[in-house]
Amino acid sequence: MIEFFDHDGQATAVSPDERTVYLWNGNAAAFIQDGRIYAYSGRFIGWVENGWIFADDGRRLLFEFDAVGGPEKPQRQSRQAPSPAKRRPEQGAPQAHLPKPAFSREWSSREFKDLI
Repeated sequence: MIEFFDHDGQATAVSPDERTVYLWNGNAAAFIQDGRIYAYSGRFIGWVENGWIFADDGRRLLFEFDAVGGPEKPQRQSRQAPSPAKRRPEQGAPQAHLPKPAFSREWSSREFKDLI
């Protein structure tokens, strides 16, 4: 299981299988396909690479414990276990995506939960 944290070190999302991403509250949030991450509606969110989830503009949204490179990672905040995974919605057709940008060392000003 991979746990993802935001720019404040808050536990935000979890992936039990490296294909599905759930918010910490158990709600199905996104799916990963060929290194890209999509909301269940099919909306393109960004990329997954080296332990990071990047927004479509190349800025960093979330990190896992052993993410490589990027800005200094904040100390992870204390957390409870994630809620049990809830039923996944039907997966929409993946939206066309932008060309992969050069990944920034900066954090995105957007929140992952607002992109799903």
